[in-house]
Amino acid sequence: MLNINILSFDQIVKYDSNFFPVPRPQFLKYWIKEPESLAIAILKNENIIGYGMIRKSNTDYRIGPLFSDNKIIAENIFKKLNNFAVGSQVFLDVPDVNKEALELANKYNMKPMFETARMYTKKPPIINLNKVFGVTTFELG
Repeated sequence: MLNINILSFDQIVKYDSNFFPVPRPQFLKYWIKEPESLAIAILKNENIIGYGMIRKSNTDYRIGPLFSDNKIIAENIFKKLNNFAVGSQVFLDVPDVNKEALELANKYNMKPMFETARMYTKKPPIINLNKVFGVTTFELG
């Protein structure tokens, strides 16, 4: 596992673009360098196969995003991020269509707090939500 900030920024944007309808370099440039946070990635053959971030919010920590090529990678990233916030409450916003993400949350005794729905005015974007183990945030308006 590597601190994401030592990787090529283009590499981060490229991987992140698999999980968001449009590339978001301006957002990521600041997001992955938030104070009191940790952003990490796992590489295979010099390609990102998963990354995640945990950041301090007002009273707790929030993991997001947590994107991964599979559940084993996602769990390894989750554990490292969770250890960053020892002694604090940690939140992870999981898309309920990703059954493996729900299993991960349940395995670590996380409990549902609220539900949301994705809504679109046109066709939904083509995103493989089975690789989204934690959305970036619901806190941006």
